[in-house]
Amino acid sequence: MNERVTDYDLHLLGEGTHLYAYEKLGAHPTSTGVHFAVWAPNARAVSVVGDFNGWSDQATPLVRRDGGVWTGLVPGLLLGSVYKYAVLGADGVLREKADPYAFASELRPKTASVVTALGGYAWGDHGWMRARAKKNALDAPISIYEVHLGSFRRVPEEGNRWLTYAELAERLADYASTMGYTHVELLPITEHPFDGSWGYQVTGYYAPTARFGTPHDFKRFVDVLHQRGIGVILDWVPSHFPRDGHALGTFDGTHLYEHADPRQGEHREWDTYVFNYGRREVASFLLSNALYWLREYHLDGLRVDAVASMLYLDYNRKPGEWVPNAYGGRENLEAVSFLRRLNEHVYGELPDVLMIAEESTSWPMVARPTYLGGLGFGLKWNMGWMHDVLEYMSKDPVHRSWHHQLLTFGLLYAFSENFVLPFSHDEVVHLKRSLLSKMPGDVWQKHANLRLLFAFMTGSPGKKLLFMGQEIGQWQEWSHDRSLDWHVLDDPRHRGLQRCVADLNHLYRSIPALHELDCVPEGFRWIECNDAQNGVFSWERRDRAGESVVLVCNFTPVVRHGYRIGLPSGGRWIETLNTDADAYGGSNVGNGGAVYAEDMAWHGRHHSVSLTLPPLGALVLRRS
Repeated sequence: MNERVTDYDLHLLGEGTHLYAYEKLGAHPTSTGVHFAVWAPNARAVSVVGDFNGWSDQATPLVRRDGGVWTGLVPGLLLGSVYKYAVLGADGVLREKADPYAFASELRPKTASVVTALGGYAWGDHGWMRARAKKNALDAPISIYEVHLGSFRRVPEEGNRWLTYAELAERLADYASTMGYTHVELLPITEHPFDGSWGYQVTGYYAPTARFGTPHDFKRFVDVLHQRGIGVILDWVPSHFPRDGHALGTFDGTHLYEHADPRQGEHREWDTYVFNYGRREVASFLLSNALYWLREYHLDGLRVDAVASMLYLDYNRKPGEWVPNAYGGRENLEAVSFLRRLNEHVYGELPDVLMIAEESTSWPMVARPTYLGGLGFGLKWNMGWMHDVLEYMSKDPVHRSWHHQLLTFGLLYAFSENFVLPFSHDEVVHLKRSLLSKMPGDVWQKHANLRLLFAFMTGSPGKKLLFMGQEIGQWQEWSHDRSLDWHVLDDPRHRGLQRCVADLNHLYRSIPALHELDCVPEGFRWIECNDAQNGVFSWERRDRAGESVVLVCNFTPVVRHGYRIGLPSGGRWIETLNTDADAYGGSNVGNGGAVYAEDMAWHGRHHSVSLTLPPLGALVLRRS
């Protein structure tokens, strides 16, 4: 890699097309020292300060190049040196800024950048990388375990410390494999100063957080999970950045990365800045950053946070607090263009990764190709489905018949996008209560409802995501300051719930009908979706070969005997999974393991069967 910044690099950066800007900007070790380069076009002067020159802003000045990039070589500087840029701004104020392209940072509360060699790690995940296209395909089973590394597990006997990347790699790989997850999705591990932001207020876009180890440690973390057959997705935050003095805001004494007009450049909800997506050097910074994580760290996808806040100029703003676009509309045309370019470049270079949008509105064609007018994402979180289902599940079963449409409405648009069905961290914080606590009824009914909810999600079309702790039935809301409540597994009801989730995951992965046609209507057929009085839903999932699996869900605490449903074919149907099994903490009401379809037309099908439906339970039937 040539660390010198060429005129061609400067041209690409100014054009907004430098997709590998991180290879030239930032701090790059050479055989004679460290080469520095930073974009600060409006600065009066820029120097490197650090532990090697007594933090003197006069000792190590950089030279201004065309396009406002300042460069210079510091001879003899070693790996691990701590540094910042002393930027004399256009406003006459001297600021010490962390390197926007730094590959490593100090552990908070310290904020300096650290000279780090990007290469030198010997990857062992060649088998995973060769097979990744199949693992991430739309017809593959994708069951994602969303994880906050700082609270997955802690070490209470050592001051409640975090686990390191090395410790987390083995534990998380073991757990995700046992539980049947195909991928883990990490809440942002890009460097951030405030633990309470959960990583969403990023100050070091190119630096894995020092909380858990070094960049090489994080590479090994990804490597270990890959070698165990688990994909790794990063929660990525191009939608806003914090106001911390050492970060990107007012970088060269002007609003460089953000808009100058607060009606465009500020998110008042989060007290953060908004990137100026129309500025070409900013676009290069973000495009390069996306490719950096995917290329250098072998990550298998990016979940792009808060896309709706990027798309709408009036997002969470009152009249008079936003500026319309050139056509008088509320759409952020620069952000739309950026997102399309982002997905085109990522999929153009790495067609086997996943680009996932967290987009909470009805913006059309989010997960459709740009050549069709879409934004170009591969998948989109189905926030509407999530809210409807959780609202339904929170109702006392006696009232659910009046809200039957909450479970059917999602199927009206289920194939308009390629959807992920998420029960994410956002649903178990800020007094929203844990999933188990949201469920109505006594303790037994709460567990039964939660098992039923997870079965309903598993059988519904779309990829799956569950935030850590919900699979064990954590009672408390999630907190970033403590470990998950693993002690609840001392209770057999919680162990039963955990086993149920694992079995559902393994079932989802092993039966093509449950995942192969997740994103097309041919993979789904209602059997009965209008039985509001009994609170029962039944449907069929199909694979490309025409093989079927049938799901029947009873959302009432009443055992229903002789409940007849139509089946797609005759013969013996195995009760492949019953969420009411005693192994899961249920009452063991069921159908003896198998049923035989009769030649009796029902629900528009030639065959049918009379079932015993367990209370607050789900059945998965498969023809033997």
